[in-house]
Amino acid sequence: MKRTPLRALAAATIIGLGMSLVACAGGSPAGSDSVRADAEYDGPKVEITFWNGWTGGAAPVLVPKLIKEFNDSHDNIVVKDNALEWANIASKMPLAIKAGKGPDVAVLHGDDVATYAAQGLLLKTDEVVDALGYAEDNFPEGLMAAGNYKDAQYGVPWSVTPLGFYINKDVLKEAGIDPETVPTDQESYLEVLEALKAKGIQGEWVDGYVFTGTFEFQSLLWQFGGDLYNEDVTEATFNSEAGVKALTWMKELIDKGYSPKDVAQDGNINALIGGKTAFNWNGVWQTTNEALQATDWTAVPVPQIGTEKAVWSSSTHWVFPANKGQDADKSAAAATFVKWMNDNSADWASTGELPAQNDVREDPALLETYPALAPFLEELEYAHFETVSPGITNAMAQVTVGVNEALLGKKSVKDALDDAAAKATALLKQNKAQYGD
Repeated sequence: MKRTPLRALAAATIIGLGMSLVACAGGSPAGSDSVRADAEYDGPKVEITFWNGWTGGAAPVLVPKLIKEFNDSHDNIVVKDNALEWANIASKMPLAIKAGKGPDVAVLHGDDVATYAAQGLLLKTDEVVDALGYAEDNFPEGLMAAGNYKDAQYGVPWSVTPLGFYINKDVLKEAGIDPETVPTDQESYLEVLEALKAKGIQGEWVDGYVFTGTFEFQSLLWQFGGDLYNEDVTEATFNSEAGVKALTWMKELIDKGYSPKDVAQDGNINALIGGKTAFNWNGVWQTTNEALQATDWTAVPVPQIGTEKAVWSSSTHWVFPANKGQDADKSAAAATFVKWMNDNSADWASTGELPAQNDVREDPALLETYPALAPFLEELEYAHFETVSPGITNAMAQVTVGVNEALLGKKSVKDALDDAAAKATALLKQNKAQYGD
């Protein structure tokens, strides 16, 4: 999977469907049903359907390969793959589940799980987690929580995609800077940016888009000790002193001439590839960008600009839809499929994502095959994953609005964040009314 702007459309679609689905939901209330699971399914032969959004990059090749290997090794389970655009999953899957025609197993992003759970669209996975021998320490710290809603588990972690710091060594060499120079903190970062500026090179192109400006802002917000929301996710807090420091840092890169103004979406990664800039904050998915391979590049952990280490990361999770009349055998078989996929996920790194399961990701063989992933693996110790709250993506969209307005100079940093936080807080209240406390 490559994260694309379609994710924003997908999120909006889920939210738009939310009220109508909650209103028309019939049968059991949310969370009343669970997946029956054993370590290995031994019931009658079943065919299960699997919906996912892996339509780009290496995933369309790898997923069918893994599914074939699974099917060949399981006489009583046949998995049918159905790859859709993420936006199509968002628009089709909720209605299909209510009609009893949804998949038996699917993959969602961490910021979507609670929204589906609150609408009664998912089965609880607490029994799956227990039966398959999973615990919180089988995955990066905090990741299991992204699939937890109202003290029940609705997801099983599959992958993580942290932000990293990409360096074009050719640009550094052109500026007469040691290509092994790696900025690690605010002082060393500014020193290199100043040296690049003296050579007529703008070292980091800052944008105000989700990819990657919002992710950089979130990383800096946490680095300065702030957070996006309060503990019960009823109020946006990204306009705090920490948020102002974070966005001011980004804005000053533009004001001081280290970055051009009005950088277009994806303009920064394209500039890195084109040899116009030295640095880019971007996701692990760029390690598989074929155009990047034509440059002399490396990736390292994002610099610690604030007082503590922190970095943004998204995640994906296996979920079990609560289809009307869902076959318990199919859900149980799907749990066996999930366990097998996680255990055999080492090559998922070829898609530009990291396997979530620790023992797979920490196997030395993974880095031998994919050495460029080393810095991203290191960052998982202090990565922050998605906020868990139904409908959260509509509030998150306001973060991007605030970042964009400040970087474009439409508003001051403080005003942009205050206005965005006020709108986000109003949306959080609407979400509480729509989905319940």
